[in-house]
Amino acid sequence: MGVFAVEFNSRRVVFFRKSSPAFNERDVTSVLAACRGGDTHAQRALFNLFYSYGKSICLRHAANAEDAEEILNDGFMKVFQHLPTYDPALPFKAWFRSILIRTCIDYHRRRGKYNYHLDLEVVEAPALDGSVVDQIAAEEILSLVQQLPTSYRTVFVLHVMDGYNHREIGELLGINEVTSRTNFMKARLKLQERVSALYPHLLPAGLTGKYREN
Repeated sequence: MGVFAVEFNSRRVVFFRKSSPAFNERDVTSVLAACRGGDTHAQRALFNLFYSYGKSICLRHAANAEDAEEILNDGFMKVFQHLPTYDPALPFKAWFRSILIRTCIDYHRRRGKYNYHLDLEVVEAPALDGSVVDQIAAEEILSLVQQLPTSYRTVFVLHVMDGYNHREIGELLGINEVTSRTNFMKARLKLQERVSALYPHLLPAGLTGKYREN
């Protein structure tokens, strides 16, 4: 079985060259079966099927679109390498998502972008009103999340968008639950400060978020 690389959006993705029976490129089960056989066309089909979904996950965890593309391609390489370990009885989308999330974490860890602190003094920490968030475009919310420091953004996204609790986040990141909660609070306060600055007309009077890092 040979190995070759193909460029997707100027990024190189590794595929494993091997022939397999025909597959239906619109049927995930069929595509996965062919991918297990090493069919390169099936691997390309799987990439196309899950590119948009995977990109949306990576964008939440990355600071910009370029980093998200790099993470996504790293994630697909891991998918193809570890596909033999995937249990077809389980939803592929959930398995794919978990690989991408771990790839995001590994990406930032390799670059030393995690910096966790416990020295948080909360002065006031009201939650953002859901009605306020509903009035802000999804693209603008994503932009605000991407501007967070990596350690804050990762915990915030894992908890709010990916649905992990703080114990699970601690296990994923190698930190304790208290640190996870602390960084989530910092992330929420920073977001609230940005919303207050950019959309003051949407906030009720007196809604602020302040903290101090020593």
